[in-house]
Amino acid sequence: MGRLFGTDGIRGIANKDLTCELATQLGRAAAQVLTNKSNLHPRVLIGKDTRLSSDMLENAMAAGLCSIGASVLTLGVVPTPAVAYLVEKYKADAGIMISASHNSFEYNGIKIFSGDGFKLPDDLEERIEDIILGKTDISGQLPQDEGLGTVTRAEGAVRDYIEHVKSTVHFALDGMKIAIDSANGSASATAEALFTELGAQVTMLNDKPDGINVNDNCGSTHMEGLIEYVKTHDLDAGVAFDGDADRCLMVDEKGNFVDGDFIMAICALDMKSRGKLNKNTVVGTIMTNLGFQKFCEDNGMRFEATKVGDRYVLEQMRLESYSFGGEQSGHVIFRDFATTGDGQLTACQLLSLLRRREAKLSSLATVMQRYPQTMVNISVTPEGKLAFYTDQRVRAAIEQVSETLGSDGRIIVRPSGTEPLLRVMVEGRDEQQIEELAESVAKVIREELC
Repeated sequence: MGRLFGTDGIRGIANKDLTCELATQLGRAAAQVLTNKSNLHPRVLIGKDTRLSSDMLENAMAAGLCSIGASVLTLGVVPTPAVAYLVEKYKADAGIMISASHNSFEYNGIKIFSGDGFKLPDDLEERIEDIILGKTDISGQLPQDEGLGTVTRAEGAVRDYIEHVKSTVHFALDGMKIAIDSANGSASATAEALFTELGAQVTMLNDKPDGINVNDNCGSTHMEGLIEYVKTHDLDAGVAFDGDADRCLMVDEKGNFVDGDFIMAICALDMKSRGKLNKNTVVGTIMTNLGFQKFCEDNGMRFEATKVGDRYVLEQMRLESYSFGGEQSGHVIFRDFATTGDGQLTACQLLSLLRRREAKLSSLATVMQRYPQTMVNISVTPEGKLAFYTDQRVRAAIEQVSETLGSDGRIIVRPSGTEPLLRVMVEGRDEQQIEELAESVAKVIREELC
């Protein structure tokens, strides 16, 4: 077995890759590595999204944690950022979120937060993996008798999270008409109350989860329905979340799609004007659009790029004390308010900005010009992912495209950290050209690695 953790926790098909046995082992290992050993019954929070397998994995995780002596506090259905916030508020030793984010219902995942609300760095993940894979033996450390843990329910978790997000908004949304697509996921439990209490007139879409409809042709990965709804109902904006509501994408009042790069551009420029953008720097990833980097140059801001994954964006923000960063996918981190990407907090900040400035989203989105960008996803086996790094024909195809684009574009090919895919991204000035170049590399990958 290879590394269990990807760029956003452990993920796989529930009851096949991510089994009850693995979840129980993970609970044991995480409690052993993360908890305060001076506490007989360290406290660990568990939150979950709406997919069918989340109950099963929650109970398996709780069993593993109790076997180490942890006191488990279950939060119910909450967004991932709620776990990150509540683990510190409730003074817990660790927090666990059961979710596969934007993936379809058959997948699930486990994300772990330390007691300060941050996702785990690589070294702690490796220590947990060593226990699960048998490299470190903890069998002699399992408690007996009164040392066993218990499970209780935190009845106020949803309300505590809603109040936290509301506290970050200093200009109400009174009179704004918005549609919210909750992806039949975690935001179904929080978004209507949150945005209504802030003053918005809210229409909820895809907020009836049944265990299998999470992200099913809805939410931030399927924007078509929200775009059409905003266009035909004369709304100020549309907001789309993914399954665990840690990312947010928008639709302006004209029905135009507004991705994470545009959201960051609007918010960064506003933060800079108010002296809230620490060191006048925004942190993004290697996938951030070239247009955003040009936007930063034109407006006296620095841009720093990390590997793909909001955890790497946050690590760089913490290292250099930056206050703002995020990803094109809609993971946006307001470090003054949160320790991770928070879709609902992001939407609140942007909508409040629009209300304060009495501006239209379509107008503010003109601050940045997007370079044409295309993405091709190729399904590969785990062996194909590994072979990608050494296959000479694939490397030559990538180098050829890079030479063709020159300084007017770029190509990035990388394995997905959350799915069995290789992603080919090409960016440049000519949309037809970049689509042809991306497909030429994808063709070679299919021939060599599939």
